[in-house]
Amino acid sequence: MDLSSWLLRAVDEHRSWTEQHGGPVHHPATTVDEERMEDAFQRLAKALGGCYPFFHPRYAGQMIKPPHPVAVVGQLAAMLVNPNNHALDGGPATTGLEEEVIDQLAGMVGFGTPLGHLTGGGSMANLEALFVARESHPGLGIAVSEEAHYTHARMCHLLGVPVHLVPADGHGRMDVSELRSLLATGRIGTVVATAGTTGTGAVDPVHSIADLAREAGVRVHVDAAYGGFFRLLADDPTRPLGDPAPWRAISRCDSVVVDPHKHGLQPYGCGAVLFADPDVTRFYRHDSPYTYYTSSRPHLGEISLECSRPGAAAAALWLTLQVIPLTASGLGSILAAGRRAAVRWAGLLTDSEEFSLFQRPELDIVTYFPKTAALTMTAVDRASEAVADRCSTAPDPLFVSLSRISAAAFGKRGSGLATDRPEARILRSVLMKPESETYLDHLHGRLEAEARAERGA
Repeated sequence: MDLSSWLLRAVDEHRSWTEQHGGPVHHPATTVDEERMEDAFQRLAKALGGCYPFFHPRYAGQMIKPPHPVAVVGQLAAMLVNPNNHALDGGPATTGLEEEVIDQLAGMVGFGTPLGHLTGGGSMANLEALFVARESHPGLGIAVSEEAHYTHARMCHLLGVPVHLVPADGHGRMDVSELRSLLATGRIGTVVATAGTTGTGAVDPVHSIADLAREAGVRVHVDAAYGGFFRLLADDPTRPLGDPAPWRAISRCDSVVVDPHKHGLQPYGCGAVLFADPDVTRFYRHDSPYTYYTSSRPHLGEISLECSRPGAAAAALWLTLQVIPLTASGLGSILAAGRRAAVRWAGLLTDSEEFSLFQRPELDIVTYFPKTAALTMTAVDRASEAVADRCSTAPDPLFVSLSRISAAAFGKRGSGLATDRPEARILRSVLMKPESETYLDHLHGRLEAEARAERGA
């Protein structure tokens, strides 16, 4: 796909549209000096050159990658118009596109007639879900796994809701027996299950959590911001994802968050929140004396905590899903490549003389640490940092990230390390680019070489 030609076409289409309305009207106050613009643009280009090469599989650090060119075209085409999807008169076209993509996301997770909308990202989406949880069960707390995203504790603090941390098991998943005991106290109104933790990619047993919650009369919210799109692979026997039960159980939960700007190929920021029961709209009711007057049809701003929201995000996602559909053979095939790479790399790390696998990947996040002469957390911490630094500063750099792991988490995984400190850093790689699959041998070989060089072998 020739991105530049499609971007030019988007600009041309915008020009044609403006001409239908008499063409643009310019005011001298908006005139820009060309030389000044040239200088500023050169400085911007230089500044952006300081970014890591997120597009290349040598970048195997955080969960960042460029948007798909199709999404960029959709974003630009709508951004030139600059619709606001808060009210219908602000985004008459892109509101319809947002409603379409929400229906598609709902179909993916198994919600029938949901209430939902796009957000600025997963944090805002989770805030909305926890807001509805608070309003649904006032005075009761939120239960989250100790390995869940830090968003939940922060948002609970913001909402004034007690948060209860549930211990994780040796696979980084919420411990169901611990949850059962917590639910028996009667202090919980909502349980947050995570379908793909951002630390290790662990998937909580959503099916078991949903069963326990229903027995206790408790809501279930699924934070699938990272892993949600893997639902596409859960029922496909040609792309095994492990146990499909947690993914199928999402349809029995009350709300779910998915981030299209992660595995959905979108630019930042594009999150989404979905509620299985559209009646939760009652918690959003508010009035605006000058906004919701153009139509009796619901405005998206009436079901959102955010006000102004970019219609361009809806257009980008809509265009992407038109050409890369939410199917196992569509978007799922892109996710499957990263998943295969993670599984194969786990095998290489298991057999490695330089590294130990911290946890077997469930999705496409791989966690590992250098083997050290001293079997201590201090030694592992120092070696992990040293290898990461060597890789990033090499003439042909490679980028991996670090993640802090508690002594308890090391112990649950049987690492055998002496716990001479409360936590230690290990190496973490996110293989969310499909190109990681073909680059894996080079990636693994380079890391082993840097690890050998670091220990002077």
